[in-house]
Amino acid sequence: MAQATTREIGIIMNGVSGRMGYRQHLVRSILAIRDQGGIELADGTRVTVKPILVGRSEAKLAELAAAHGIADWTTDLDAALADPQWEIYADFLVTKARASAIRKAIAAGKAIYTEKPTAESLEEALELARLARDAGVKTGVVHDKLYLPGLQKLKRLIDSGFFGRILSVRGEFGYWVFEGDWQPAQRPSWNYRTEDGGGIITDMFPHWNYVLENLFGEVTSVYAQAAVHIADRWDEKGEHYTATAEDAAYGIFELAGGVVAEINSSWTVRVNRDELVEFQVDGTHGSAVVGLFGAKIQPRNATPKPVWNPDLEDDHDYDADWQQVPANQVFQNGFRQQWEEYLVSYVEGTDYPFDLLAGARGVQFAEAGLASSAEGRKIVLEPLTLDRA
Repeated sequence: MAQATTREIGIIMNGVSGRMGYRQHLVRSILAIRDQGGIELADGTRVTVKPILVGRSEAKLAELAAAHGIADWTTDLDAALADPQWEIYADFLVTKARASAIRKAIAAGKAIYTEKPTAESLEEALELARLARDAGVKTGVVHDKLYLPGLQKLKRLIDSGFFGRILSVRGEFGYWVFEGDWQPAQRPSWNYRTEDGGGIITDMFPHWNYVLENLFGEVTSVYAQAAVHIADRWDEKGEHYTATAEDAAYGIFELAGGVVAEINSSWTVRVNRDELVEFQVDGTHGSAVVGLFGAKIQPRNATPKPVWNPDLEDDHDYDADWQQVPANQVFQNGFRQQWEEYLVSYVEGTDYPFDLLAGARGVQFAEAGLASSAEGRKIVLEPLTLDRA
């Protein structure tokens, strides 16, 4: 009996000292894959991973490497890119630093896996996608929200035909981020400075784009209103600064096929819902409300018949009219699941849908949201291709 082949993939992980890079991508994804002995492919091949940590602080990198049994780390990105043992470049930097690093990695012939947004502008995002295509390198962009248990349950409902014809999607995302004076803020201060790449539209609209286009249909138009609700904030050193980037955005989006979506995103809202993000989907045959984990439904034949009467107190328990959707499967960490799918696609040479062009559509969506708010009008989105001038 032939012995199964093992292939080790070297991964440059740039920006792992940040919250998302460390917690989700390093610890819960790459190290989890490493510690389980890799991924077994259909032909019996086992794919294992070996990370090299890249960043600016030698002390932080050395501490992380020692804590997690990682042999390789460096502050010299160019040296890591020049070493053929590292096949994939993974980027978790702040947005302003991302495009230049990805450009270098493509020139070095590395496969790319990156957080979003992929660039600060649509033209730059398309440039990266073209460079990758011309270099023949595989690219992947994080689409983590699609892998949330709640949204996987929603996808199952859509695929089953539960909704009939889907009419609308309403989303609410956000929570109260403290200003930083009497309680430390739970988000970095750069999020509130446009000059540093901050703003909730740049951060969240790329997420909403891939959620909408992969579940309900391609976004065809954007109308958004952004707001800087709280201008006075205090940074990590306790120093006052004036916010220049929006902390809330209210959007209405038209989708191919006629679905209308409305999504509110805010860091200045106190939560009165079951989870920090919730989507309500209404269709002719039924409705659903889903969050990160939970999902509940109300089919047409179990829908109550409310009558509007403001003169009488309504004591009907509307929450009781919904039934929970069972999990019916074990959901693993979404970041890890997507990493595994990308690695399998990389090794097997298959097409990967969440590439840099998909990432560029997210940048286009965010750019349209900012333009819509600034100009007070609906922005129609043109289909993106790599041949766009």
